[in-house]
Amino acid sequence: MQVGTGKSILNGIAIGKLKIYKKKDTTISAAAVTDTEAEIQRFEKAQAKAIEQQTALYEKALAEAGEDIAEVFNIHAMMLEDDDFVDAIKEIINGQKKCAEYAVKTAGDNQAAVFAAMDDPYLQARSADVEDIAQCMLDILQGVDTDSLQGTEPSILVAEDLAPSETVRLDKSLLLGFITREGSSNSHTAILARSMNIPALIQCKEISPEWDGKMAVVDGYNACVYVDPTPDLLESLQKRQQEDRKKQALLQELKGKTNTTLDGTTINVFANIGGMGDVGAVQQNDGGGVGLFRTEFVYLNCKDYPTEDYQFEAYKQVVESLAPKKVVIRTCDIGADKTVDYMKLDKEDNPALGYRAIRICLTRKDFFKTQLRALLRASAFGNVSIMFPMIISLRELRDAKATLEECREELIAEGKAVGKVEVGTMIETPAAVLIADDLAEECDFFSIGTNDLTQYTCALDRQNAKLEPFFNPHHPAVLKAIQMTIEAGHRHGIWVGICGELGADPALTEVFLRMGVDELSVNAKSILPLRKIIRSVDLSK
Repeated sequence: MQVGTGKSILNGIAIGKLKIYKKKDTTISAAAVTDTEAEIQRFEKAQAKAIEQQTALYEKALAEAGEDIAEVFNIHAMMLEDDDFVDAIKEIINGQKKCAEYAVKTAGDNQAAVFAAMDDPYLQARSADVEDIAQCMLDILQGVDTDSLQGTEPSILVAEDLAPSETVRLDKSLLLGFITREGSSNSHTAILARSMNIPALIQCKEISPEWDGKMAVVDGYNACVYVDPTPDLLESLQKRQQEDRKKQALLQELKGKTNTTLDGTTINVFANIGGMGDVGAVQQNDGGGVGLFRTEFVYLNCKDYPTEDYQFEAYKQVVESLAPKKVVIRTCDIGADKTVDYMKLDKEDNPALGYRAIRICLTRKDFFKTQLRALLRASAFGNVSIMFPMIISLRELRDAKATLEECREELIAEGKAVGKVEVGTMIETPAAVLIADDLAEECDFFSIGTNDLTQYTCALDRQNAKLEPFFNPHHPAVLKAIQMTIEAGHRHGIWVGICGELGADPALTEVFLRMGVDELSVNAKSILPLRKIIRSVDLSK
């Protein structure tokens, strides 16, 4: 038996034969070509087909993993049309008289190197996206059949690395799990694996070509793979796998039941979504509503500012589909690690502390009003609450509310239907925590964004992989800030929820219940596991 170790992507067990996922070796000629116009045409055809593929991958990922995850393929399609990237390819073809394959590979490598050299870890990770889209075009140009690489029987794939497009293309009925030598736990591929419930091990340096065809077990709980496991070990891990499946089946029995503790305390368990593509998962997992609708994905999907009517239809579709359940919609949180070219935001040395979210909205009033008008119009079709992100002062909250009221009056004057909405704010900075009593007087609810609250409280950039050893999601200062916020909200008679990643942390569920939290908003797949924990807690003890 051989044991390989790495980083686990998902707590789970995968058992089956290993299959080496090896891409075909293809040679790219560096020789000069005579007909550069023909090469330009070959490139443009490959570019068009690659864009079609990314659109198809978006639809596939949307169905399998939700809108947040699928969005990467919309970004890939936009990258394929990026003027700088396209111009660089054409210049190599025309200027150096090289074939389309050589130009795509060279321009892709150069652009990937630019991203890899950046200081921002989020932008560094985009290097893999450039490599992915360049490889897609190369496969098309060289006639590589990527679908044939997986094989025809269920297996655990072994590869140097997997790109997001490769992961989505894989036939999930044949994919038991995967192991890669490279990769990051924050990569799009890793996120896809978690969303699709695929046990995976990354950064496994022991990978060997000799593994091909051998029986193995990926043990996500212990972050290792056993190749040719002993009979006793195999039997033990098979039992663990069966136990996991029984637990998943039992969770389904919780559908339709309340989120009520043994002593009779009931809280709401809502879902975080990015758009209409996530609504099915909310319904399938019996979510009580939506606690965080991230509207920035509406902007990321567009090549120019989305119109009021476009936004209205996007919000109305979600609100109407889930009515009468509550849908808490966060206004645009563009900035920091989420940017769009058409907004022409300046490059900042420290974007996490920069021009983002409500700061953009309050200084670009027309931009802000377009969204608020769309949200108010959508509120006539369901149960809508609106919350503002990154509020750090009472003035900001009052300005945002005044703009909302201005939009309401305009719409009523125009004879357009508007519903009644709750208005709240995100609590995601120490400043907001410390003035929570003042903010609560102006709000109907608070929603605690624990991702940013942890980052700003602990002065740790959550995009910086080097800081992982210093990151403690259970830091007592963060938990105290959450407690203070809940108490301040309740002093003023408003409900308080948590919509950051800590809301789905099972180790903290009882802690939050004892703090008195009214709502937890999590990814849809965490709803039933949380319900199970809530129903087992007795707060009277």
